[in-house]
Amino acid sequence: MKERSLTRGAGILLAISSLPSHYGIGTMGEAAVKFVDLLADLKQRYWQVLPIGPTGFGDSPYQPVSSCAGNPYLIDLDELCSIGLLKAEEIRAMDWGDNESDIDYSKMYENRYAILRVAFKRFDADNGDYRAFLAENSSWLDDYALFRALHKSNKETTWTEWEQGLKDRDPAAVSKYREKNSEEIDFYKFCQFQFDRQWTALKNYANQRGIQIIGDIPMYMAHDSADVWAHRDLFVLGKNGELKSVSAVPPDEFSEKGQIWGNPVYNWTSQEADDYSWWKERIRRASKLFDVIRLDHFIGMVKYYAVNPSSSSSAMGKWHKGPGKKLVEAIDSVCGDAKLIVDDAGPRTIVPGVKKLVEKFGCPCTRILLMAFNTGTDNDNLPHNYQNSNLIVYPSTHDNETLVGFAESRDESKLSYLYEYLNIEDKKDIPDAMIRLAYGSCADVVIVQMQDILGLGNDARMNAPSTIGGNWQWRVGHESLDSERSAWIRQLANIYRR
Repeated sequence: MKERSLTRGAGILLAISSLPSHYGIGTMGEAAVKFVDLLADLKQRYWQVLPIGPTGFGDSPYQPVSSCAGNPYLIDLDELCSIGLLKAEEIRAMDWGDNESDIDYSKMYENRYAILRVAFKRFDADNGDYRAFLAENSSWLDDYALFRALHKSNKETTWTEWEQGLKDRDPAAVSKYREKNSEEIDFYKFCQFQFDRQWTALKNYANQRGIQIIGDIPMYMAHDSADVWAHRDLFVLGKNGELKSVSAVPPDEFSEKGQIWGNPVYNWTSQEADDYSWWKERIRRASKLFDVIRLDHFIGMVKYYAVNPSSSSSAMGKWHKGPGKKLVEAIDSVCGDAKLIVDDAGPRTIVPGVKKLVEKFGCPCTRILLMAFNTGTDNDNLPHNYQNSNLIVYPSTHDNETLVGFAESRDESKLSYLYEYLNIEDKKDIPDAMIRLAYGSCADVVIVQMQDILGLGNDARMNAPSTIGGNWQWRVGHESLDSERSAWIRQLANIYRR
C-alpha cells in the first residue's frame, strides 16, 4: 500500500503567472527562485501553483490547450539571454504593458511568441538534450506542436472550422502540411523544450531547499485543444467535432446560479476501452513536473454534471455516472513517487460516492474555511468536524474572495457565529484569525493564498467563477512582506508544528 498522507506542514498558493517581473507576466526566472527562498525563510514546506499548461480563449488555466504542455508565457526571457538566445535590448524593445500588478494577455499573445521566435532562430536544433527531449515526449509533443502550427495557419480559428482533411487528421493531408510547415512545428517544440528545461531547474532548486511543489491537473480540456482534436473518440462530440454535451456545475457555494464551464465531457466508454491511456499519459507527465498532484474537481470523476451546449442556465443540466474507482486506479498506477490530493470541494452530500472513493484510496482531500460558516455547526469544513488529519485545509482558494475581501463584504448580522468560533469581535480580525484557525487544525497541510498572506482585498482576487473578464490577471506588484508579518508566519509554523 502506498503512503498517501503528506508530511505535516504549511504552504502558499501562488500561480507562476502571478510572480513579479518586468515582462508582463510571472516566469520561472529569478523571481521564482526568490519566492522559493521566501518559502524556506517562512518555514513553509509546500508551494502550490495553478495549472501551468498553455491557455486559450479566456486565458483560464482550467481551459488548457494541452494536457501535457507547459505555457510558453512562463518561459523566463532573462535566462534565454544568459544562454545567448536573446539580447536584453530585444526584450526591452517589446511592449509588455505598464501595470506590474496585472497581466495584459493581449500583449502576451502579440509579443511573447514574437520574442520567442527570435530565440528560436538562434537555437541549435542538434543539441543533444533537445533531441532526447523530443524522443522522450513525442507521444504528446508531436500532436501539440502540429495543432499549434495548424491553429496559427488557420488564423486561430477553432479546429472544427479547418479544411476537412486537416480537421479530420487525414494522413495524406497531415503529412503534406508537416512537410511544408516543419519550421513552424519545430518552433512550438522548441518552446516546450525551453519550458521543460527551466521548470526542471526550478523544481530541483525548490526540492533542494526543502520545498515540494503541488501541481494542479484540470478535470477538463478546452474544446479547441490539441487533445480533443487528436483524440475525438475520447470526448462526447458530434460527427463534425461539434460540442454535444458540456461540463457544468449546479448552484453551489461558489455560484448561486451555478456555472457552465463549456468543456466537452469525456466519453467514458471509449476511455475505459482504451484502458484510460490518455489519462495515464497526462499523469505520467504530471508526476515528472510535480511532487504532489492535485486532481481538480474530483467529484466529476465519480458523478459529473453536464448541460446541452445551448443551455442558458446550469439548472437545465443532469448528473451522469463517472468511472470512479476504475479511473482512480488507472491514475494511481502511473503516478510513481508523486503524491495525489483530491479537490472534493463542492456538493459532497449530492455525490456520496466521493467519500467512499476517498476513503478507499486514502488520498488527502480538501477543506475550505470560507465555505465553513454558511450552513450550521455540522458543516464538514469546520475544523471541529474533521475526522482525521489526512486533509489539505485552505482559508480561501483561487475561486474565493480574499479573506480581507470576504470580511469587508459581509454584513455584521451574518457574522455572529464566525465571531464566536474565532473568538474575535471585529471584522478586521477575521483574516488573520482564519489563517491561525487553519494552522491550528489537525489537517496535515494548510495552504494559504499569497493574497491573504499579504492581506489584500478583492482587487487581488484571482478568479470569480461564472464571470467573464478580469480573471487570472493578478500579480504581486509592489506589495511585500514586512519583517513583522514574516515573523508571524514563521511563528505560526513553529507553534503548530508545521
